[in-house]
Amino acid sequence: MSIPRPEHPNPQFERKEWLNLNGIWEFQLDMGKSGIERKMYNLDHLEGQINVPFCVESALSGVENLDFMPAVWYRRTFSAPESWREGKVILHFGAADYETFVYMNKQFVGSHRGGYSSFGLDVTAFLREGENSLTVCVQDDIRSCAQPRGKQSSLYYSNGCDYTRCTGIWQTVWLEHLPDSHLKSFRFYPDAANQMVEIEAELAGKDRLSVEISYEGRPVGRAEVQGKPMVRFIVPLQEKHLWEAGHGRLYDVKFTYGQDVVQSYFGLRDVELDGLKFRLNDKSIFLRMVLDQGYYRDGIYTAKDDETLKKDIELSMDMGFNGARLHQKVFEPRFLYHCDRMGYLVWGEFANWGFESFDQNALVSLIPEWLEVMKRDCNHPSIIGWCPLNEILRQIPEFQPIVYQVTKAFDPGRPCIDISGYVHNMRAEIFDVHDYIQDPKHFRETYRRVKEEGVWPGPYEYEYGGQPVFVSEYGGIRWDMDSDLPENSWGYGESPKTKEEFLERYKGLTHALLDNDRVIGFCYTQLYDIEQEVNGLYTYDRKAKFDPVVIRAINSKKSPIED
Repeated sequence: MSIPRPEHPNPQFERKEWLNLNGIWEFQLDMGKSGIERKMYNLDHLEGQINVPFCVESALSGVENLDFMPAVWYRRTFSAPESWREGKVILHFGAADYETFVYMNKQFVGSHRGGYSSFGLDVTAFLREGENSLTVCVQDDIRSCAQPRGKQSSLYYSNGCDYTRCTGIWQTVWLEHLPDSHLKSFRFYPDAANQMVEIEAELAGKDRLSVEISYEGRPVGRAEVQGKPMVRFIVPLQEKHLWEAGHGRLYDVKFTYGQDVVQSYFGLRDVELDGLKFRLNDKSIFLRMVLDQGYYRDGIYTAKDDETLKKDIELSMDMGFNGARLHQKVFEPRFLYHCDRMGYLVWGEFANWGFESFDQNALVSLIPEWLEVMKRDCNHPSIIGWCPLNEILRQIPEFQPIVYQVTKAFDPGRPCIDISGYVHNMRAEIFDVHDYIQDPKHFRETYRRVKEEGVWPGPYEYEYGGQPVFVSEYGGIRWDMDSDLPENSWGYGESPKTKEEFLERYKGLTHALLDNDRVIGFCYTQLYDIEQEVNGLYTYDRKAKFDPVVIRAINSKKSPIED
């Protein structure tokens, strides 16, 4: 039987010795959330089946249960290669929503809380020769107001801009073998201006660490250092190949630490906010972005194959967008890998909807998982900024500044949006707004006043402080191509009566931003329809509603801030 999503799930940290555990698992609902108390981890079989890594609600899972499920159980058997008896074996989960409990051969291994971050558990001590059993319980309660849920609907039916829920395992599960002395983590600090990369590595054991860097097969840099728990060193590069928008020039990296060999890559690029300009490699560019929420009709949160991930980026670029805001979901590393390869700019975002931000416990729900996300994804050159929060109205005074400061402390080199949309309680480095005005004249006047009068005349009490402006949501123009959509389908504003009227409105709104030298970028809502929301430029099945050439021409008008 073929294994779904067979490719390595994390191309930035790849070892040769790994075992993909995707495919058919035994499966059982636990509607009373009593399975741990009833010791279901001791069962030799579960009642049903599921296709991992697809969430329980999805058609691809084979289950397609759309109700609320407080707990679900998975079980499968596997045999580890005999060569893995020496060293360590790590069990990895790309993501499982929300709290995961893992048992190996009926013994508790460990747990993890967080529905969007990856995690690994050392299972070396629990493995035995021959067949091993792996049992997993995942608990999920998006109505609790104590866990982030993103766009998963808290009502039974999808509604408004909330969609089908995602319960349980929704990214690849795999085993990885590594020697006792091994590379635990690493971080790249590319420096395009000085043609070098600084590397920080966390190591286990004591050995020599060597790093070999190549470009298109040609050696361009090398370093060797003595291992200790944490090392940091610089590797000068003999050739300079910049990572740019539309040109994902990547350097390949080989780490060797004793017997441990890890393959990776990085992009040589600098990003910075310089006054009222966003600079990539010291070149001022305009961020022509589109909202991408990472939903799929058959897989919900999970693309059916690797090509589907790549295709969404291609569809966006076909319409003249140079990047995306990855909205209310943490996208899997394979998607970011394709962004890296294709020179596609993205904002890394967290799925913060679902918890009460006016309660101090919200910080406990958010910060540990957000740090896990940033640590996993910080080496992707495609991520040109962070956005931990979206559309929060009520919050304790300390909440927004703490989350912003934590983000900047972890990664001071990338711009950070404090909160995307609604209320800004602090003067951050970017003035971010959501603006769904549908009248192009009114829209243009709003941003003329921002530029010339230094005031924000729109809704919500923003305090404009002269920062560069990023309109991270606008448009959302409804265009319904599917007569079978439910009655509650919607988009922003009144739907145009003709395609010509739609394109005229789209052009007027978009050019109002491109013409304004206080604006560094826009993000149109959205790339494709999702369930009842019909404001995409493509349908949910990724069919173009409008000629991509026409949309591309509108998006490609030069901004006065561009070099």
